[in-house]
Amino acid sequence: MSKSKDASGVSLILDYLNEKNRPYSAQDVFSNLQKQHGLGKTAVVKAVELLAQQGKIKEKIYGKQKIYFADQSQFTDVSDTELKGMDNQISELNTLVQTVSQSCRQLDSELKELNSSLTTKEMTSEIQELTQECALYRERLAKIKSATNHVTPEEKEKIHKEQSLYVKEWKKRKRLATDMMGAILEGYPKSKKQFLEEVGIETDEDCKVTVPDV
Repeated sequence: MSKSKDASGVSLILDYLNEKNRPYSAQDVFSNLQKQHGLGKTAVVKAVELLAQQGKIKEKIYGKQKIYFADQSQFTDVSDTELKGMDNQISELNTLVQTVSQSCRQLDSELKELNSSLTTKEMTSEIQELTQECALYRERLAKIKSATNHVTPEEKEKIHKEQSLYVKEWKKRKRLATDMMGAILEGYPKSKKQFLEEVGIETDEDCKVTVPDV
C-alpha cells in the first residue's frame, strides 16, 4: 500500500472512531470498514496502533485484546440536563421506531393479502363463468320440471313390488334347479362342469349375474 493510501486509511479510521465514539478492536474496525472501503486487516492494525502512538485515539488492553476508542478530551462536557434530554430523545425515537415497525408489519400483511386476492379482471371473468354455469343449471331444472314422464309414487311402489315378486321366484327356481342337479350328479359318472356342458345349462355365474337383494 502506498504512503498516500496509508494516510488516507489512517484518516478514515480516525474519522470513523470519532464519529462512532465507542470502543472497537482492530478486528471490529476491519470488519466494519473492509467491505465499503477495501481496507486490509494488516493496514487497519497498523493504522490504529499509529493513531494510539500519536495520541489521536486511546488504547486499552484487556487480557490479550486491545481496544481502541476516540480521545474523549476532544468532546465538550455534557451537563446532566443535556444527558437527560438526550435520554428522552432516545426514548421518543425508540417509541417511534416501534410504531413505524408495527405499521410496516401491518402494511406488509395487507400487501400479502392483496397479492393473494383476485384482480378486478379476474373477478369479472369468474363472475361471468359462474353466471353462465347458473344459467345452465336453471335450464336443466326447467326441463326436468316440464317433463311429462315422471314416475309417480304409486307407480314406483308397484314396480318395487313386482321386482320383489320376480326376485323371490328367481331364488325359488334356482334352489329347485340346484336340488335337481345335485340329485342327478349323485349317480352321474362325470364332473358337474361336464354335466352342465353336455346338457347345455348356463348358470348365473356363467352369465356373471347375481340375485339382487330386495
